[in-house]
Order: sequence, then structure tokens, then C-alpha cells
Amino acid sequence: MFKENNKGLSVFLSLFGLIFLVMPFVSSCGKGPNTNASALNIQYQVVNLNQGIGSVDLYVHYIKVNTSSYFYPNASGYFNLPSIDTPFQLRPGTSLISGTVAPSYNILARNDKLVPNTRYTLMVMGLDSSSLYNIFTVDTSSLPAAGKGKVRFINASPNTLGQVTVTANDTTAFAGVPYKTITKFIELTAGTYDFKMYQAGSTNVILDKPNVTIQDGRIYTLYCYGLANRTDSLAFGSGFITNQ
Repeated sequence: MFKENNKGLSVFLSLFGLIFLVMPFVSSCGKGPNTNASALNIQYQVVNLNQGIGSVDLYVHYIKVNTSSYFYPNASGYFNLPSIDTPFQLRPGTSLISGTVAPSYNILARNDKLVPNTRYTLMVMGLDSSSLYNIFTVDTSSLPAAGKGKVRFINASPNTLGQVTVTANDTTAFAGVPYKTITKFIELTAGTYDFKMYQAGSTNVILDKPNVTIQDGRIYTLYCYGLANRTDSLAFGSGFITNQ
């Protein structure tokens, strides 16, 4: 009888030990691979170029990650994410409204899989929620040739003028770029540039952006937003992001 009881106890202890060893593995599998974005060197930014939706907040896996909402027409700048678990959601901003209950509905939701050592930008554009459009970009790229920088252009201006052409020191850099379009990177010799934007096929300058520095080995995104021929809060404008 004692031997049988002892044998049963040994089996129980063996099973208990096996469960103890397996549980951490199961738990880690449930979370997937490392979801800590900081440890993976992943950075993110939000650019709100849609005045009609007001300010927005970013939620990652249903948890708000920003303390100050993102307002038109500003770029948040890169920040570390607390997690890369999906979904990624934009909801109406609440940071300036004391005691406001966080809204449960989304302006936008995405399920992007992010990879280590990479920067990303989520850019929203349009005139209001009904015309909202978004571009999600990978901002990390191969380095340019020695003595050069890389630049790309995004047309986020929902105007009626059609395509936008961009010159760099009076030489065409991006020709006839439609709304909602992101170009490929081009290389420019490091130096100071005057970027001008035109309606494609016209010689009338929509916007002049002088004294822009392109540094050796750096990567940038130039973009436009707003409406041409407006002088109010929806006036045509541009932004310049150092991606890398």
C-alpha cells in the first residue's frame, strides 16, 4: 500500500513539475514574440492633415498611448510605442477636454505588422471624416550614396488643382504627383535647397519652401497639405520630416 501511494505521489509531483515548466512557455506564446516596441527599436509618428476630423488620439491594442492629442496640421514626431500588438486605432482627441470619457468608436483602424529597427509614419488627410484617407509609410531606408541625402514627396492636399510638381533649386524633383500619392526616394547632393511647388503644367508657384538643408546620409519626407488659393486655416502648406 505504501509503495502504491508513494508511486502515485511521484506521478503527481512529476506532472506538477511539468506544468510549472510549460506554463511560462505557453504564456509567452500567447503574447507572441517580443511585443515591446522599445526593445525592438521601433518608432512611430502620427501626422494629422485632416482639419475636419479635429484632434485625434492613438490607441494601440485598445490602450491610449499619447498624453497630448494630435492636431492639424502637425506631425507628432517619432515616439516609442508601448506595444506592437494590433489593432492601431485613431479616435477623437480628448486631451483638452477635462473629464471627457474616451470615445469607443474609431476614426481609423489598422493592423500593420511592425518589424524591428524601423520607423513608421501614419498620415491622415482629407477634408472631413467622410473624405478621410490615410497613408502608412515605412521611413527606414537604405542609406544614400556618399555626399548625398534622400528625399521623397507626399501629396496630401485634397485640392482641385490636380497634380503637384516639385522643383529643387529650380530643377524638377517630382513631376505631376497626384493627391494621395507617395513618391519613391530620390537622391540629392547634400546642401541647401529651395523647394517650390506648382500645379502640374503651370508656372505659378503654389508654395515656396526655401533654405531646406539636406544633410549627407540623411533621409527625408517632404509633403504638402491644405487647399491652394486659400488664406484661412485650410491654406496650402508643407512639412518636412527627417526620417533617418
